[in-house]
Amino acid sequence: MIRWSWRQLTSMRTALLLLLLLALAAVPGSLIPQQGVDSIAVARFRLEHPDLTPWLDRLGMFSVYTSPWFSAIYLLLLVSLVGCVVPRSLTYARTLRARPPRAPSRLHRLPAYATYDTNRAHTEVLADAERVLRRRRFRVDRGPDGDEVCAERGYLREAGNLVFHLSLLVVLVGVAVGSLWGYRGNVIVVEGSGFSNTLTQYDEFTAGPLADGASLPPFTLALDQMTATFQTGGSQAGQPKSFAAAGSLTPAPGLAADPFDISVNHPVSVGSTSVFLVGSGYAPVVTIRDGAGQVVSSGPVPFLPTDASYVSEGVIKVPDAAPTQLGLEGFFLPTAARDDEGLPVSVFPEGLNPALSLFVWRGDLGLDDGVPQSVYSLDKDGLQLVEDADGGPVRLLLQPGETAALPDGLGSVSFDRVAEFARLQVSSAPLAWLPLTGLVVAVVALVASLYARPRRVWVRAREADGRTVVEVAVLDRTTRADPKQGLDDIVAELA
Repeated sequence: MIRWSWRQLTSMRTALLLLLLLALAAVPGSLIPQQGVDSIAVARFRLEHPDLTPWLDRLGMFSVYTSPWFSAIYLLLLVSLVGCVVPRSLTYARTLRARPPRAPSRLHRLPAYATYDTNRAHTEVLADAERVLRRRRFRVDRGPDGDEVCAERGYLREAGNLVFHLSLLVVLVGVAVGSLWGYRGNVIVVEGSGFSNTLTQYDEFTAGPLADGASLPPFTLALDQMTATFQTGGSQAGQPKSFAAAGSLTPAPGLAADPFDISVNHPVSVGSTSVFLVGSGYAPVVTIRDGAGQVVSSGPVPFLPTDASYVSEGVIKVPDAAPTQLGLEGFFLPTAARDDEGLPVSVFPEGLNPALSLFVWRGDLGLDDGVPQSVYSLDKDGLQLVEDADGGPVRLLLQPGETAALPDGLGSVSFDRVAEFARLQVSSAPLAWLPLTGLVVAVVALVASLYARPRRVWVRAREADGRTVVEVAVLDRTTRADPKQGLDDIVAELA
């Protein structure tokens, strides 16, 4: 049973089935947000699909590529390819050293057969046959009886198959190395600020089981400008047109800073680490004064986009405000307008008419409990919504340069200006060139195997009635080719 199971696992049919299964298993990773790639999108998906989320969690759909079932398919495919390709490679190596097979006793039964007679000696005919076939890149051997020539070519077909599957094995190994020793982290950097490549600076960080997160390259970067442009007309109005980030990067302490420009699919590299631009957004610069008139919060606050119009949600926490802590939650509207019901909306993703809509909460933010909180969400358990004189919730709607006073002597909120932020992904994948090289070699080998034609040719000469009877037979080992193709040329050249 063990031997039978091993043969089934290492068969080419099983390897192809596992390869197809792996491709199908990777599809959910493209359709469902992945935790290690975009945790913000995952959180948004959970809020939008509360009934579906528990089932997806059970199946590991938010971390498809690290789930047990995906890893099982991956490892089975790796074992199957090793067990399938290695024995075939040894067999192919023995075949390369073997002599071309002897001619069948009845050549006329082959699908491509021709015969003619000549007054030349059979030794001369066979010598000419060797020269002609060698010129046609056949591997030639004289039969043991000396009355026939055996030739064979088309070894590249099997070599292409083997190289193709060996390349797939190289791709799997390269991806595995990158997953085990690589890391990936996301960080939001606002215009005018910077980032140091340390664990504490990341918004989210994922490392392989064998990666050493403490030995990150000590580079720093400063973001000077983030530019996002959008289509302004036509059927694609509002769609992203270009994203670009510019600034300076210092590879290591003590070294000079170099300018950089990052755009989509054009990262900046520091050794084996690459910095990609994966998103952008807006960070309203807000100044908050408490009831005593003291500035208790000032600076840009990233608001995360929620839809294609870049309506962004965010939170501002003010633990040092007096007489009580404040929490502000709301939306940033890049191009503010009002819908039919009079509610503020955004009609275009570019910041043409920016506005900030906020609700204000008062009370205990829970920051003193020692329990970590997300900077993008507000824990309202110890908070009370601030209300106006009519008992309704206070909703601020500010544009750049405007200030709104809060009731009950809580202070004021000023919307100073709008800054943009870049969402950067810092990733390192050791031997990243290996999977790419394997894929290129696999494609070349596959094309070579498709166009190579394994063929065998036999030429037999014998003397009869004072003349030499010559028999020529061709066997094409591919089913799609005409079995008689090339036979007439060989016969004509011999005759």
